[in-house]
Parts: sequence; C-alpha cells; structure tokens
Amino acid sequence: MKKILLSLLLVSTVSFAQSDDEKQLKSIYSTSLTNGKSYAWLDHLSNEIGGRLSGSANAAKAVQYTKAELEKLGLDKVWLQEVMVPKWERGAAEEAYMITDAGKTELRICALGGSIATKEGGVEAEVIEVQGLDDVKALGKEKIQGKIVFYNRPMKPDVISTFEAYGGCVDQRYAGAKEALEYGAVGVLVRSMNLRLDDYPHTGSMSYGDVPADKRIPAAAISTNDAELLSKQLKKDAATKVSFTMHCKQYEDVKSHNVIGQITGSEFPNEIIIVGGHLDSWDLGDGSHDDGAGVVQSMDVLRLLKETGYKPKRTIRVVLFMNEENGLRGGRKYAEVAKEKGEKHVFALESDAGGFTPRGFSFDCSDENFAQVESWKNLFKPYLIHFFEKGGSGADIGPLKDDQIVLAGLRPDSQRYFDHHHAENDTFDAVNKRELELGAATMTSLVYLFDKYGTKRSKKIKGK
Repeated sequence: MKKILLSLLLVSTVSFAQSDDEKQLKSIYSTSLTNGKSYAWLDHLSNEIGGRLSGSANAAKAVQYTKAELEKLGLDKVWLQEVMVPKWERGAAEEAYMITDAGKTELRICALGGSIATKEGGVEAEVIEVQGLDDVKALGKEKIQGKIVFYNRPMKPDVISTFEAYGGCVDQRYAGAKEALEYGAVGVLVRSMNLRLDDYPHTGSMSYGDVPADKRIPAAAISTNDAELLSKQLKKDAATKVSFTMHCKQYEDVKSHNVIGQITGSEFPNEIIIVGGHLDSWDLGDGSHDDGAGVVQSMDVLRLLKETGYKPKRTIRVVLFMNEENGLRGGRKYAEVAKEKGEKHVFALESDAGGFTPRGFSFDCSDENFAQVESWKNLFKPYLIHFFEKGGSGADIGPLKDDQIVLAGLRPDSQRYFDHHHAENDTFDAVNKRELELGAATMTSLVYLFDKYGTKRSKKIKGK
C-alpha cells in the first residue's frame, strides 16, 4: 500500500511540475507574440544602422545601440567586453565583364571578404572552369597558369538540410584562391553559395593562409545566373575571357566590443547560462537574417523572462558577439575571459540561422543531457517545435566547449536562408515579424527549462 501511495505522489508531483512548465511556456509564447520587442529592435538595427562589418562605423553604432537597449531592460549588469577585430573594406563597386567575339557582357560579382584588390586596370584573362579544389590540383600549373579559375560547384539541391548542402561546397569559397594561386592563377571567381538562380552575388570569408601579401590573387563571388551564363559560354568557346576590377583593402586590427547583459541567479549565481548571436554582418545588405535576427531574439530572451515574472535560479547572460563573420574574435575572447575568471558555464544557446519559423534545436552534449532534452519535447509540440537532434550548435559558443557544458543552436526552417545569406537582399523586409517572435519565444522556453532543471553531470565525472 505504501508503494502505491508513493507512486501516486510521484505521479502527482510530476504532473504538477509539468503543468507549471506548460503555463510558463504558454506565457512566454503569448508575451512574445503580443508584446515582443525583437522586431522593433531589428528594424532599428537594420534600417537605422545597416550592415555592420567588423571594424566599421556601423558596427560601433550597433554596439552602443544594443548596450543602451539592454540597459533599459533593468538587468543586473550590462557591460562591453573589448576585442580586437580585423578591418576590411570593399571600396568602390566591383565591375566585371565576360568578353566574347560578340562583345562584352556585364557580370554581377562581389569581392569575397578578405580579398585583395585587383591591380590598377583590373584583371583580364581566359577562364578555366572547375568543380572544386581537387580539379585545380589535377589540372596543374600547365593549364592553370595565367588564367582565372572559375569554381562552379553548386549547392546540392536534393540535400534537404541546406546547411549540409552549404558545407558541401563552401571550401571552394574559403580556400579556392589559396589553391589556385599555387598553380599560377591570376584571379578566382566562385559560384555564389545559393540554391536558387538569381542575380545576387553572395560574399563570405576566404583565406590565403600564410601566403605573403604580394603573392595573393583577387577573389570574387559571381551570381548563380551569371555562373550559369559563363559556364554555358565556356562550353562554346574555351578561350572566353573575363575582366574584373575590385578596390578592397585590408587595414590593421581595430578595437571593438562584445555586448553583454546579465540577470544574476537567485540560487546558483555561479552557474552561467548564455544566449547569443553575432552583432557583426557583411556589408552588402543590412544583415537582418545573418545575424540581426539572432541578436534581437537573444536580447528578448532576457526581457521575456522578466516580463513573465520568472526569477532565474542561475545567472543568465545575453552575449552579442562581434566578428563571427571574418574571424570569430568575439567568441574566442568571451571564452578566453571566462576561462581566466574560472567561470562555470553550464548551457549556451546560439541563434545564427536566420529569423525564419523555428523548428527546434540541435545539441552538442552528453547522452544524459540529451535524454533530459528529449523529455521536454511534449512541452514544445503545441508550438510545432519537433526537431531535437544531437549535432552542432554555433560558431561563437563553440570555444566554450568542455566535457560538461550543453551547447545548442536554434534551428529555424532553412529552405529560404541561403537565398539571402551574405547577399544584398539580406534585408529587413525579408524577415517575418511572427516568425521572428516565435523564435525568440522558443529560445526563451529552452533557457527557462535549463535554468529550472539544470544540466546532468556526465557519468565520467560522477565516477571520479
């Protein structure tokens, strides 16, 4: 009889706790959808400030704006964390032309982030099309020297995870110039990382590795429509030429900041939970999806917790990282300072996949912690959040990884993300208010659950 009563008591306790959690999540979603701040914050960040390339005046304005907005929330502490970042400028608009017997045809290109400028008068040469880095090695110096290498491997359209498709071809953008120059190429064009055919070239980071500055070659992205056009022409005439001109410039590193706001925990103040996105963006659009959305959603997590009357047990921080796009300096600096101070981070959540409809999360964590997460799935089902898997989290929170912390990334629907990623059309009008607010509520709900129940220590640590 005692066993039966004990079982009934446990069921009653769990049911009551579940009911409390359901009420809290309902309050969070309702508040975000009826009284959210994320969309208004993004409007200012995108339309009043604009693109926020690391080291730029706009990046500095974004630091001051978000700091001031966090201070208005009445948090326990708001501060700036100094970080040195690279400063690269695009300069005057790029120009490019395909040259055939019929004349010149304009091509839409943009410099890849970190590229050198072309020499005065630009670069003009025959073009050789390849599908990847291995093709360059196979062709060798005899066929590459003196030419522009055109990397034209598209994102695979039949891969449902668009981030997986992106990962399958982004190496040609990042390392394409370094590989091509070793075989005597004079320039590089890279098909934009985009699943659809359009006229927008998509920029992104690239690296020359340790190649001396005087040996480097200019590298640009070409729109998918023009990549198709150029490829078709090369099949007709392998001697087709391209000319392009770019005016970009790399400067010495400059001082910038991560922006941090905190609610101090009421029971376990030394256990830290962080939520964040990256404040910098590329310069072609205004960075609304990448990653203005993640920034304002992360800010709204702390506001929504306060607005719904929840008092966190653990210390919860919002961290707006600087320089994710072309250096990851902000994420590394935050982790470095945390280690120096001996801070104990137990959970970190990042939003850096656009402001589209949230589908769930991916987790980098132990099996014990993932089992706990899966026990919460029914709480999210009324909001159509069903996707929970072990996998990656986010670039900026990655440096915090150890054996105990749980890292997570918000996973919105990604099918339209690469239409805008790093391109001129990554703008405020491409963000849906309701989708953005649903994302903020979804992030807040997960933070609430990790704050309330904590994380599971691994069996390895327990057995010590």
